[in-house]
Amino acid sequence: MKLKPFILLLFLCTQFAVFAQNKANDILFTIDNTPYYTNEFLRVYNKNLDLVKDESQKDLTQYLELFVGYKLKITKANKLGLQNGEAYKNELASYRTQLSKNYLTDSKVTNELVVEGYERSKKEIKAAHILLLVDENAAPADTLVAFNKAKEIRDRALKGEDFAQLATEFSQDPSVKENKGDLGYFSSFRMVYAFESAAFKTAKGAISNPVRTRFGYHLIKVEDVRDNRGEVTVAHIMILNPKEDKPEEKAAAKTKIDDIYQKLQQGEKFEELAKQFSEDKSSSSRGGVLTRFGSGQLSAEEFENTAFTLTPQNPISAPIQTRFGWHIIKLIEKHPLKSFDEMKVELENKVGKDDRSRLITNSLNDKLQKKYTPKRDVKLYAQLVKAVTDDFYESKWEVPVNKAFAAKLITFDKKIISGDDFLGYVKDQQKAGIKTKPIAALVDQLYKQFSEEQLTKYYTDNLEQEFPEFATVMEEYRDGLLLFDLMEKEIWEKSKTDTLGLNSFYETRKFNYMWKNRLDALVISSTSADVIKKAQKLLKKGVSAEKIKETLNSKEKVLVMTNSGIFEEGTDALPKNVPFQVGITEITKEGEYYFITKVNKILPETTKTLSECKGKAINDYQQFLEQKWVDDLKAEFAVKINQDVFDAVKNQLKK
Repeated sequence: MKLKPFILLLFLCTQFAVFAQNKANDILFTIDNTPYYTNEFLRVYNKNLDLVKDESQKDLTQYLELFVGYKLKITKANKLGLQNGEAYKNELASYRTQLSKNYLTDSKVTNELVVEGYERSKKEIKAAHILLLVDENAAPADTLVAFNKAKEIRDRALKGEDFAQLATEFSQDPSVKENKGDLGYFSSFRMVYAFESAAFKTAKGAISNPVRTRFGYHLIKVEDVRDNRGEVTVAHIMILNPKEDKPEEKAAAKTKIDDIYQKLQQGEKFEELAKQFSEDKSSSSRGGVLTRFGSGQLSAEEFENTAFTLTPQNPISAPIQTRFGWHIIKLIEKHPLKSFDEMKVELENKVGKDDRSRLITNSLNDKLQKKYTPKRDVKLYAQLVKAVTDDFYESKWEVPVNKAFAAKLITFDKKIISGDDFLGYVKDQQKAGIKTKPIAALVDQLYKQFSEEQLTKYYTDNLEQEFPEFATVMEEYRDGLLLFDLMEKEIWEKSKTDTLGLNSFYETRKFNYMWKNRLDALVISSTSADVIKKAQKLLKKGVSAEKIKETLNSKEKVLVMTNSGIFEEGTDALPKNVPFQVGITEITKEGEYYFITKVNKILPETTKTLSECKGKAINDYQQFLEQKWVDDLKAEFAVKINQDVFDAVKNQLKK
């Protein structure tokens, strides 16, 4: 489901439902005589306290202002009838479907699967497989053929035939041409559940019996088992691959990464070189440090494997190339596998998304059978079975006209399901291509599916009555979604399309959008005072940066590095205290590095054009429009705040 973005962080993270129990609370304010109560305001404020970064929004008076503004917007949305829009209804229904999944579980079974998943996550298995494709709904005869073929191949492997060769010959996995059945290392939740379970239950060096999954039958050979590598934090220096496939540009990238590596070998600091030369701008200012990651989380396997091989004794890699560019990697810290408590929520989410969820669904079905005790009309069902013919297999079967089929087939709680309802379901299932035979067995199979689906649907449709907290969350989202649609209509779209308004707003505030002083400059660095002096002399003679590097560097030793471009005041790549005047600077030293800078051109502090600051200007314009709009809403609707009650709220929070 596509959820609306969390743009309304201040309020959409919180609960806004107002229920009958509020009547016992004091009225904090009214909007057109609709009351809003203290308990909702307190609950929202306390829940948001740690989420809000703006200290002004933690001030109760300011927060009440925001809260009243929020309720005014919801009032306006309802007045405009946005709650009746089809898109709104569909989005709300989609969210309800998503939320209801949290209630369609069996906690005992879920917990068992979570624990099992965690225990398996402690290991990584290297395995190969052979797949014989079998449709999930294949006829028993077809299934038996595939099973026997799998057994035959297994017997050949057990007698000594090469498993990779057998995979190449027999496996119907499309990737077998490239990997000969080798799947590499994986841990829990990386494969379908049945496959994973078989792999974890097969000893190292052994070959499993045929394993059935929704894809068909697998033979699994476990080649290695190792402890989970956990996660690792590294830094890197990156030189991007050229955008165009030009040999000279590729060679230049390779030369630059080799020069940087040479400087590291000479004892220069990784962090400083990353700040100066790394082309990964998202990490260069932090000395190249990346977010920690685990096995299989990066799209560059070479990078990942190299990172995990680094040790405190050998913390820096030689240059390696990925499809993104050249990297030098430095180990920062290795992190062992997280504890069960740290991973529990993540594991619960994974359990709900893979084949394990079928076990949970089956358990829930058993509970619903006991809760509602559905009753079936045996005589009517027998008639329905006879009404379904072999035309079903060719998708030609039609529901016969028979008034008797409109009678009650299934009853439970307050629900009545007719025979016609079931036959309509049977007709729709022709599209699924189910091959179960004879036809009576197929009807029994479909009846089981149908009755379980009906029980689950009835239970799901009544979640608000079963679980008050579910009703609360739905009320939250109902209001939040209305507010999103209203803001999109009244503020966000207008701020993007109102060109004249945005230009006018920018013109009156353009001095809020300024470039700092900038330099068009060449920066030369070295850890040697003598070398930087030579570089300075060459630079004063008009020698180019490339020629200076060629003169002072050798294949064995990189003594100088150059960096050119437009540098904004305060950037890490520009030496500190560089005078803003055209010419060549004196030699300066920062840490272990000596610098000289040739300033080609000065770009003084100036206002940014609207195109240069459009994102920030639009954001500010949105805030301006919103505040003006809220003021208009206060004039449109009658807002009355009970000051005595609000003072009591403030006193309560102070305690």
